[in-house]
Amino acid sequence: MTSTPQPAPDGWRTFVWLWSSQALSVLGSAVAGFAFNIYLTVTRFPLAEQKPQLALALSATALAWGLAATLTAPLAGTWTDRHDRRTIMLAADLLGALLTFGILGLLLLPAAPLWTLVLVSGLMGLVGTFHGSAFDASYTTLVPRDRLPRANGMMQTIWSLAGLVGPAVAALLIGVPALLRKSDALPGWLSGLQNGVPFAYAVDGLSFVLAAVVLSRLHVPSPQEVTDRSQPRSFKEDMAFGWKFIGSRKPLLALLLTFAVANLCGSGLGVLEPLIVKFGLAADWQSRGSTLTAALATLTITQSVGGVLGGILISVWGGLKTQRVLGVLLPMIVSGLALAAFGFSSTVLWASAALFVLGLTYPAMNAHSQSIWQSQVPPAMQGRVFSVRRLIAQFTSPLSTALAGLLAARYAGGSVAIVAGLLLAGVTAAQLFNPVIRRVEDGPKVGTAAAQEGGSGG
Repeated sequence: MTSTPQPAPDGWRTFVWLWSSQALSVLGSAVAGFAFNIYLTVTRFPLAEQKPQLALALSATALAWGLAATLTAPLAGTWTDRHDRRTIMLAADLLGALLTFGILGLLLLPAAPLWTLVLVSGLMGLVGTFHGSAFDASYTTLVPRDRLPRANGMMQTIWSLAGLVGPAVAALLIGVPALLRKSDALPGWLSGLQNGVPFAYAVDGLSFVLAAVVLSRLHVPSPQEVTDRSQPRSFKEDMAFGWKFIGSRKPLLALLLTFAVANLCGSGLGVLEPLIVKFGLAADWQSRGSTLTAALATLTITQSVGGVLGGILISVWGGLKTQRVLGVLLPMIVSGLALAAFGFSSTVLWASAALFVLGLTYPAMNAHSQSIWQSQVPPAMQGRVFSVRRLIAQFTSPLSTALAGLLAARYAGGSVAIVAGLLLAGVTAAQLFNPVIRRVEDGPKVGTAAAQEGGSGG
């Protein structure tokens, strides 16, 4: 039997420090991610006839990250449930810093080989999934159950805030060399820089280091079952446990498959958005005397404003106390319609409005989903179960990224977004009438005998 220990008395304070430290890394990665898109669209493949190469580069790097993060999730989850979770997060932060500085070095080359960028992107995805597994499994050892929706909302807010602050900071850093050239203040050793993309990666690398320093001063407990070696478990059995747990709970599986469809439809947005801005909205931002960087930043920031507001709302409100599945499905329908509206847009203003609504929906659906899972899975099992959950829900993300790149190379990016959005809205609306998924919270809660390891899920 697996016990369900109460969070430490100072657990909430520790979580706030942990949340704050990891927020630094999230913000730094948002700066680097936006700068990388600018590097590909403006520096590496600036010509209109290079659209196929640009689509390939955007999709290949995103696909490498997504495949590595998704396919290694069961391994990361099993590792999380067998080792100290604080140590895993600390190692991941340090490795993230090392890889980020590695990308910085590649971007200083005249033309870094695309395969090296793809490789490092895959390694970043691998490190990220280990960190995410340990972090997600640490909530219930720190946060009282009644505060879980608030904690989830806080994390959703940070992800959205990163999208808001990241592009602004990245755009500022990218423009530094040009600004210094105008004032003849550019140091000689920086004279070869076309833009400040490497500066963005320097900020990201430092954010990983700072997050690791703060984490090194915190005590993040792992359940006794994780660190106890008196009853050794087979690694193979641990790898299979998450599948058995979820497979015996059809409502949870139905919820996961719904997210799989959502990721199939929506994960390609990272590839489509730069292409839509560069080709579909070019007439609008060019007529206003704007630039591609400014237009892309406007859309990213607007979507993030919606995400921040949605995150603040769910953090203050705390979300639905019953029928939380409605807090997942209804926002998901709206997000599909917003994605289709983005595809229909012909101006930056309308595209921004659609992405604002899209961003507004994410915190609600993710926070409600996370709260459902945290209430159903005991802490000592969360690494294994949540990793399989991540794999099932996100296995379509790499496929979505690849399809977006292939389709956008042949068709208008807006048309791809329209079809994806309408498909998402239709499938999710049908799930409102699915009696299985509506029973997702009827199962045993954390702490009951049926939820213990060795019970129906074991």
